[in-house]
Amino acid sequence: MPRNAQFQPGKEPAQHHPGLQLRQKHVSGPFSFLNPTWARYAPTLEHADQGLEPTPAAKPEHVEHLWRSRDNRKGRHALKVDYRVPQPGTTPPPTSGLKATAKGILRMATCVPYWDVSYLVATSFTLGSIVWIINAFFVWLPIVDPQTQFAGESLVGGGVSGFIGATIFEVGSVLLLLEAINANQTGCFGWALEAELGKDEGSGPAIEVKPNKEDCGHHHANRKNLVGAGTHGSRAHYDAADGYVTSLPNGKSFRWLPSLTELRTHYLHELGFLASLIQFIAATVFWIAGFTGLPGISNHMSQNLTDGIYWVPQIVGGFGFILSGLFFTLETQKKWYIPAFHVLGWHIGAWNFVGGIGFTLCGALGPATMHSGVEYQATLATFWGSWAFMIGSTLQWYESLEKYPVEKA
Repeated sequence: MPRNAQFQPGKEPAQHHPGLQLRQKHVSGPFSFLNPTWARYAPTLEHADQGLEPTPAAKPEHVEHLWRSRDNRKGRHALKVDYRVPQPGTTPPPTSGLKATAKGILRMATCVPYWDVSYLVATSFTLGSIVWIINAFFVWLPIVDPQTQFAGESLVGGGVSGFIGATIFEVGSVLLLLEAINANQTGCFGWALEAELGKDEGSGPAIEVKPNKEDCGHHHANRKNLVGAGTHGSRAHYDAADGYVTSLPNGKSFRWLPSLTELRTHYLHELGFLASLIQFIAATVFWIAGFTGLPGISNHMSQNLTDGIYWVPQIVGGFGFILSGLFFTLETQKKWYIPAFHVLGWHIGAWNFVGGIGFTLCGALGPATMHSGVEYQATLATFWGSWAFMIGSTLQWYESLEKYPVEKA
């Protein structure tokens, strides 16, 4: 059986959760040689504490738990509900409606969960994208309308804003990589299924489905620990066989770096980790261009030196952004050739992929910017590439605050 069709021994999410049953036929991922990125679970009423098996009536046929590697990293608990199946009880409404979307946008303006690393990642990239849009105006607008140009606009304004934007991208990439390293590997259902009383006995128990924030094991549930274990992190475990750590003895799970064993057996097979690692490397290389573009450096370099330490890092870094965006997009797909238009994370990766193309194109055209037409296209590529990053980052900001998405079957 290919690697993407099954979880490795001891790595199955929620394997110890008494209220979830894995549907083995619905474990998938875009590449056969990498770990699964999708899985579906059948939730049941929790009878484990009573020593009883779940009865057929205690298995709601209209509800599924969707485990996705991206959602798991972001602390999201996706639920799939088939509203066409008549079931007694109550289920939450879909979060894709206009009213739910408006609430999500309002949440972006009113909620500041600074302890949530996923929120910090999203807002860092959003802020960095804003800075890059400003940078694009500094270097592109004087070409479009020379009358608007002022002294030092491209050299100082463009150089300083470019350095700030590259630095913010670097900070966001560090947080992104830490998020991937410290992802909750034990799984977290995040929903409570309870039998409502007072219903007709002949129709079986009425199931009430509601968020269960008290038992959430993701990092964001613990306001005192940025990327450590959630409120119930003690449920995590240590596998001595391969050195895979999901929680340290003190109940925390924060790690700056994974062990070599962890890299070999798990992380290098995780598409989300690979995308985060590429993003970090790309942002680090790209930062070189941000530094060498500062006034006092960029205007004291020969053309050959400019090509080598300014334009080349932009090309390499931009290409890394393309790969990272592509990998994040593919991570949300069950098959590499089937787009997941209904998944918000797919659109985030797609927009970042477009943004990477813009930044790469700017670097590729850079050495020929002594020609006005090429300079126009190079600076324009930064402009639309920055806006693409801005759209993707804003969607990611929205995603980081919607911890309980509900999808229609």
